[in-house]
Amino acid sequence: MHRVTIVGSGFAALTAIQQLRKSNPDVEITLVSPAAEFVYLPGLIWVPPGLRRGEDLRIDLTRFLQRMRVRHVAAEATGLSHCGRTLETTQAPINNDGLIIASGGRFLKKLPGIEHAITPCEGIAAAERIRDRIRAMDGGTIALGFAGNPKEPSAMRGGPMFEFLFGLDNQLRQEGRRERFELVFFTPAPRPGNRLGPKAVEGLLAEMRRRDIRTHLGHKLKGFSEHGVSTEGGDFAADLILFMPGMTGNTWFDNTELPRSPGGLIEAERTCRVPGCERVYVAGDSGSFPGPEWMPKQAHMADLQARTAARNLLAEFAGQTPTETFRVELLCIVDANRDGMLVARNERFNLVLPSLRVFHWLKRFFEWNYLRRFR
Repeated sequence: MHRVTIVGSGFAALTAIQQLRKSNPDVEITLVSPAAEFVYLPGLIWVPPGLRRGEDLRIDLTRFLQRMRVRHVAAEATGLSHCGRTLETTQAPINNDGLIIASGGRFLKKLPGIEHAITPCEGIAAAERIRDRIRAMDGGTIALGFAGNPKEPSAMRGGPMFEFLFGLDNQLRQEGRRERFELVFFTPAPRPGNRLGPKAVEGLLAEMRRRDIRTHLGHKLKGFSEHGVSTEGGDFAADLILFMPGMTGNTWFDNTELPRSPGGLIEAERTCRVPGCERVYVAGDSGSFPGPEWMPKQAHMADLQARTAARNLLAEFAGQTPTETFRVELLCIVDANRDGMLVARNERFNLVLPSLRVFHWLKRFFEWNYLRRFR
């Protein structure tokens, strides 16, 4: 019986569990994460307007893990030894015959004054803090923006910021107080959303103009203060700042001999195998994968990589050479609480459909359908 250790409890980790158990009912699986729970991060955009509560997005994995016959170890990874065959943790070392790293990424927080900004995708507490701050405001300027990792073009998560932006605009209009607020969207990129495709960029900018959202684009960020945002193209005042930094690797990666990309992520082949490491795989935000520059850091991509990693690891157990690769595909609905814009992109085509109410309900259906398997 082969032993597989999976690090993390996000999208990639749970998909890897399902694929492993589907393909091999006898493999022994150990999941290492601080808690046996899954936080559905795409739903954070619905916390400020009250469409979701924090408890709606925190899923207890106890029964799912029992059904999948997975042993959970409540611990944090701290390093690797014996060429990846031993995972060091805050509890005890865990030996394995195969390892899948799906512990996500870490936000770069090096800009001066970043403590004055809220990073929405850090979790439920951040989304609830945004909700409470907006409820307490009578008016003012709200700045929303994102940046990337200059050494890792793919290590960014800008899509949710468009959703927070358009969702907040709709929320304030529904509450009858939009005229008391100024919304400012900022990013060092001159064409925000370029990873979604050229059509999406024009659509996003047109939507900002239609909603009377001011933009501050193409200027390198210098820092933040309690009352504003500073860039090389000038400063502007803000009473509330929501900012998504670029991403890098987890700190525990530093205690391993895993190959790293210039941006700090774990280098991976298109098979999701970590080069030079026997039966060590990576999926999701932890990895730096070969492919187009627009390859997204999103749940859908993490799922595709996790399935590939699990299948290739099982192939290695069977004495075969891992050859399966994942397809590069961006698929998302840029939601605005009432409607949404559908964006799809792969290496052959780019599809952008205008904002429609049906896409908002489609995103809510996807959430329900995705989470029901874990509840």
